[in-house]
Amino acid sequence: MPLKLTNTITKRIEIFKPLNPGEVKIYCCGVTVYDLCHLGHARSYIAWDVLRRYFIAQGYAVTFIQNFTDIDDKILARAAKENCTMNEISEKNIKEFHYDMDALGILRPDRMPRATQCLDGIRSMIINLEKKGAAYSIEGDVYFSVMKHANYGKLSNRQLSEQQSNADGRIKVKEEARKKSPADFALWKGAKEGETSFPSPWGQGRPGWHIECSAMVLQELGETIDIHLGGADLIFPHHENEIAQSEMANGKELARFWLHNGMVNVDGQKMSKSLGNFTTIRDLLKDGISAMTLRTFILQAHYRKPLDFTKESLEAASNGWKKLNTSLCLGINNNELLHWPKHDIEEITITSIDKYLKDEALSKSLQQFVEALDDDLNTSVAISILFELARPLRSLANQLARDIPEAINESDKKALLPRWKLLVTLAGILGLKAEQPKKNGLNKKSKGSKDFISEAIKKRKEAKLSGDYAAADRIRDELKSRGIELIDKKGGETDWIQN
Repeated sequence: MPLKLTNTITKRIEIFKPLNPGEVKIYCCGVTVYDLCHLGHARSYIAWDVLRRYFIAQGYAVTFIQNFTDIDDKILARAAKENCTMNEISEKNIKEFHYDMDALGILRPDRMPRATQCLDGIRSMIINLEKKGAAYSIEGDVYFSVMKHANYGKLSNRQLSEQQSNADGRIKVKEEARKKSPADFALWKGAKEGETSFPSPWGQGRPGWHIECSAMVLQELGETIDIHLGGADLIFPHHENEIAQSEMANGKELARFWLHNGMVNVDGQKMSKSLGNFTTIRDLLKDGISAMTLRTFILQAHYRKPLDFTKESLEAASNGWKKLNTSLCLGINNNELLHWPKHDIEEITITSIDKYLKDEALSKSLQQFVEALDDDLNTSVAISILFELARPLRSLANQLARDIPEAINESDKKALLPRWKLLVTLAGILGLKAEQPKKNGLNKKSKGSKDFISEAIKKRKEAKLSGDYAAADRIRDELKSRGIELIDKKGGETDWIQN
């Protein structure tokens, strides 16, 4: 079944067909680099990372561009607060962005243009719009006239009469009064005293937010691209304005497909700094939440649906990931014991995995996984297939952890190799990779100490010897709730690992 995606601009699920066979050009709206990235950014960029990985796994040549907005009121305000330059704020937060995205296993874009590096293209596009009568200047400011674009509102499905003036909150009241129409938006902003500014035909100033992306798409990918990505909060006004100015300037469709991910809620409320429920990626990782747990949590919901961040949902994702991770680690931790040949699993793709699949059930799992992602990138179903694949492997891993490999039939181990390869391959398409569990050590969030665990293991052993298996199970469950997994070994010894 062909890949189908929900196209925001047509409001339909459509079969994806690239502009050029075998190639996909994708532009993803990036961050305004004035602060650390938050959970909403993680949700968006993980979803689009899976889309990109899926295209690559199918053999497409993908060009993935994601920008940095490094000219903005928020950056200027932060620079003034910290008594430094706009460039210093941008450079610092670009480094922090890469740190967080790398930690989450998100593939770096092919190119990441910055607004400050595209000023010539921005100025040229504005001049072009002026020549076509779609832009006008007033005392150093230049505005786009939305009335000149016949289909303005086609993405957000809003009529001009219904549009809220200054919807993105970036325009001052004084500026509003100068425009010919309340819906008109700034292409170039005249410099204010003390602000960082750049030369232009209209005087010193800086570009408006929307024109930056239009110019960078044109510079990096051309007049028309396959897919434009972003969060649902960007549909209006940002993406609506991108379409208007790009199509007026170039005379061509900007993007064939527009994909938008749903927003993040925290305990049922919209995540925002004003509500005090704002969570950065850095804080989550510092709290001991693993990157793969976070990916699992995000991918268990469909990318277009709202994602509710709760303690319970995160714990459920953590437990699910631990089970999956046990199976993914199998070939890494026990390679020699299993006699599994070393190989570069990264080179295995959907198009080449078939040679490993002699089992009808595994072929069916592969087919179901592909069908799930072909169905508008349904990662929630795709992950459920991974759990099914992992179950027999987890059983083997538990036996090996108990140091009883002689009880495992060699032919059974050999039969599980294709399953493990398929699991690793499909998990990799979702960006899920094995994380080594910590052994014989507690992180700062764990309750208890080594002495506490040793005492608990001793009491459990005594309970088992006395026949009180219910008490022994309660001790095991209590330790498990603290992230401690017990491993019973030959001779009555018990080891433990910290997950």
